[in-house]
Amino acid sequence: MPGNTSGGFPDRDTNPELLDYSGTRQLLHQMFSKILLPLLLIVGAIAITGVLIAKRPEAAQDPAVPVPLLVSSTVARREAVTHMVDSQGEVKPRTETTLMAEVSGQIQAVSPAFVAGGYFKAGDVLLRIDPRNYETQVKRALANVARARTQIATENALAGYAVEDWERLRELRATTRTASDLTLRRPQLAQAVAELESSEADLKKAEDDLARATIRAPYAGMVRNKRADVGQFVSLGAPLAEIFAVDYAEVRLPLTQIDLDYIDIPEPGSESLVSEVTLFATIGQTRQAWSAELVRTEGVFDATTRVLYGVARVEDPYALNQEQAREPLRIGTFVTAQVTGRDGGLLFVVPRVALSGTDRLWLIDKEDRLQATQVSIVRRLDERLYIDEGLQDGDRICLTPLPSATAGMQVRVRDV
Repeated sequence: MPGNTSGGFPDRDTNPELLDYSGTRQLLHQMFSKILLPLLLIVGAIAITGVLIAKRPEAAQDPAVPVPLLVSSTVARREAVTHMVDSQGEVKPRTETTLMAEVSGQIQAVSPAFVAGGYFKAGDVLLRIDPRNYETQVKRALANVARARTQIATENALAGYAVEDWERLRELRATTRTASDLTLRRPQLAQAVAELESSEADLKKAEDDLARATIRAPYAGMVRNKRADVGQFVSLGAPLAEIFAVDYAEVRLPLTQIDLDYIDIPEPGSESLVSEVTLFATIGQTRQAWSAELVRTEGVFDATTRVLYGVARVEDPYALNQEQAREPLRIGTFVTAQVTGRDGGLLFVVPRVALSGTDRLWLIDKEDRLQATQVSIVRRLDERLYIDEGLQDGDRICLTPLPSATAGMQVRVRDV
């Protein structure tokens, strides 16, 4: 047959039907490999997963065991308590003075101690005012005294002559009248005596003014502030310096009405020792301590702060008379104070953090469970409580705050 070159089979290159069948088969093959095969794989995976999930073993459902809270504790022990009251204040001098010029004049010289911070002893000369005018006044007053004494001597002599003359007249019977005071020169003699006393008073004033030209220290102390110096003219009453005594220093300590329940205070008008005080201040990197005495109170409560001021006295604050060297307690230092109070007896001292409510503590029993107890609190401070009833020696006290604690709750204990 024409066109048949392959032994009776039709030629694919020349037969259109054979060409269409081959293209369709290739298209179906591509669709299966790209679309249907992935879908079959996904469906198979889902089916296998479902079978595995359906046949998985049941998980054991054990109940969760709560973990007890970890708490800190301390053991209750009675101990001897001496109440202490805390306060604070500023160190001030017992005596402070503003030196004033008692006479006027130019300052001639000053002492080497007449500087801010200079130390002087009682009676030391601090400065001198030009004394020449006052020396002249002393000389003039001495002359007036001498003149008055001469006048008295003269009047005494004249009075003697007057008496003799009057007696002679009486002998001659020239007069029968009694001699008058003026005749016997008694007024003149009294005037002379008065002038002598006036001259002596002027001399005393002139000598005092001369002495006041030399300014002496009224007590042992230090210069706080100097206001005059050499060459300066000062008038009567001009301030020269501010000084203070160093034999004692004082600290005003505010005490509340509650504080007074725990300390003894001096009676009004008394300055006897009733309480010891320890003062503290940090100087540089070191915390220093000084001993003091509560010697008096100011007697009235402050209307604004409602506190009573006690006065603690420190002897020799600058350690000028100490055999062993110690840190001086300088005027103006701010100190904290601890006042030794009354004997409180045997009490339980418990950290205040252990308090739950107003008067309840949580105790930990032998099985590490919480048990509440009511306590009698003698004194409350910021960091500790003093308790006399409601506890026994050896009780374990929970120190960890537990807002939602209940009696019998299990805890884990960490002793402190």
